Amino acid sequence: MAQQSKNQNIETSQNVGEAVSKAEKFFKEYGKKVSICTIAVVAVALVIVAVMQFYVKPLQAEAANQTYAAEQYFRSGIYDLALNGDGNALGFAQVVDEYGKKAGAAVYLYAGICELQLGNADNAISYLKKYNGKDEILAARAICCMGDAYAMKEDYSSAMAQYEKAANYADNAYAAGYLLKAGMMAEELGNNAKALSLYERIKKEYPQTLEGYEIEKYINRIQVK
Repeated sequence: MAQQSKNQNIETSQNVGEAVSKAEKFFKEYGKKVSICTIAVVAVALVIVAVMQFYVKPLQAEAANQTYAAEQYFRSGIYDLALNGDGNALGFAQVVDEYGKKAGAAVYLYAGICELQLGNADNAISYLKKYNGKDEILAARAICCMGDAYAMKEDYSSAMAQYEKAANYADNAYAAGYLLKAGMMAEELGNNAKALSLYERIKKEYPQTLEGYEIEKYINRIQVK
């Protein structure tokens, strides 16, 4: 037994020795190339860190500062100045042009809503499509706003699709409002069966919302038709 263990130890040592020898041979043959590749990878990593630290982050901070005045105008309902600026501070449209995605996803939502409030449906859709925020409530709101833009263009089919998409995006009380809008678009399209199914969904899934309290009158209107 002792002899067997000794033989195993000798075999293990030989295997390790062979592996070390192969490694040494590899590095003798390719060591310079490996070193160059390692240095290159490290250099690229350092460049990326430097770009993030000294260019991207300061640019993001600058963009955030530039949107402050636009956000104040937006909250005050002064959508023209929020979008286009006041001659001193930039508007959301200018922030998007100058900083793009570095300004953050929210600027596209702000700009899209401003365009919608100003009656510019196509511009609103263009901005809202570029919004990719992670917040489910805001993402659903952006989809709903696209529905509003399509409704403004009297493209009721696309509007209904967007409202349904918004309602299905996140299960919360806001979904009832999106479903109600979808039902109204279905009525505009003469699809009363679709409208009724959407209204019935509000009654079943969101009875405690404002839309849920009032949904019977929409259902009765369809049933009368």
